[in-house]
Amino acid sequence: MEGYGTSTHRSLLIGVGTVALTLACVWAVGAAGEDGEGYGLGRAATDEEIRAWNIDVSPTGEGLPPGQGTAKQGAQVFAAKCAMCHGPTGKEGPKDRLVGGQGTLMTGKPIKTIGSYWPYATTLYDFIHRAMPFNAPGSLNPDEIYSVIAWLLFQNGIVKDDAVIDARTLPQIQMPNRNGFIPDPRPDVPGK
Repeated sequence: MEGYGTSTHRSLLIGVGTVALTLACVWAVGAAGEDGEGYGLGRAATDEEIRAWNIDVSPTGEGLPPGQGTAKQGAQVFAAKCAMCHGPTGKEGPKDRLVGGQGTLMTGKPIKTIGSYWPYATTLYDFIHRAMPFNAPGSLNPDEIYSVIAWLLFQNGIVKDDAVIDARTLPQIQMPNRNGFIPDPRPDVPGK
């Protein structure tokens, strides 16, 4: 009985494999575009579409858009769009705590907040623009984002209440934990 069906089973697998390979080849040839390249699906993105998705902000501030905000303006935006998740002062939750925690990273109960953990202030713009508010990501305009950043940095004691945050000032802010990370020893790779 051991040998029964083994050759039938093997023949079936070879047959199915051959059919699958043939279909894959037919699909690959048929899927190529008219110019013989690509898969013949979709179209090239326009420059405008690429700009709309090119929203990353570097630690140097590259990618920051025009706009500005202050802590006073940010308090209003935070109350309307952020406090429901982070509490009225950024400490209460129910989501991540954003304010406080300075001096706790080396303790048994570190509190990782913007003011205690984040190394670059520009990361605030990048993250808020992409992902906040939670119920409507990407809905804040640049002035609202800069204003919320100003308020959060003020609440964390990093900037004064009258600081104007914009594409020029944000990259200049020295975060308390700026040197708290181990630098990547690998050399930069050109083109990446």
